[in-house]
Amino acid sequence: MSGLTYSSYLQLDKLLSMQEPRTSDTADREVVLAEHFFIVAHQASEIWLKQILADLLAATDALRPDYGNSDADLSVEYLDRAGRLLGLLHDQLVALEKMPLRYFAEFRPYLGTASGAQSQQFHQLDELLGDDERPEGLYAAFEAYTVAQGMSVGSVCRLGSSAGVLHRVAEGLIDVGSGFWRWKIAHLTMISGMLGEQRGTAGSSGVGYIASRIRLPFPQLRQLRGDVHEALVPTGTPN
Repeated sequence: MSGLTYSSYLQLDKLLSMQEPRTSDTADREVVLAEHFFIVAHQASEIWLKQILADLLAATDALRPDYGNSDADLSVEYLDRAGRLLGLLHDQLVALEKMPLRYFAEFRPYLGTASGAQSQQFHQLDELLGDDERPEGLYAAFEAYTVAQGMSVGSVCRLGSSAGVLHRVAEGLIDVGSGFWRWKIAHLTMISGMLGEQRGTAGSSGVGYIASRIRLPFPQLRQLRGDVHEALVPTGTPN
């Protein structure tokens, strides 16, 4: 441990040397800085995605009896952190919207076929959260855990806070799913403002492709919560 410094512990020399704009040396300083900003935002997103994936996988394992001693309280802690980190990803996109369009248009040709749609970590997160066609991953672990506790997700929704830690897990899932959805909506908004109807850099249809892939995670849980709401609305009350 002797001689360990802040810089060496974080490997800052390596980390801070990884931002290499491809913009021409003859380009204006403003354009080079804009591309540098673009690179930093995306590299930071990948680092946060690494942490989010690790936390959500840990949250999943904490609900699985076959993994060890299941601990729903621990799962809640991981879910809460992942939800906050998804908020950071959203805020980074909001910051990217401040990049002047004229600068993005100038360095965009240097991106070649590189596209955020190629992010492997994003696809791993999308798969873990599932959708209406793939009710798997994290939600499946929660569903199995509630059954092991002699309950169902529906009964957890009906009991609300009386369901204790199971209710907190359900709330954590909703927060994570909503954070993921807001992040994707922010991405759609940013791309729409910058590209309009142009095609994506990787050859996708651009805004249309992104919009077609936006789904709210955990639709089964949302439906069960909606059923509870409907049952509580007094008869004859206008919607």
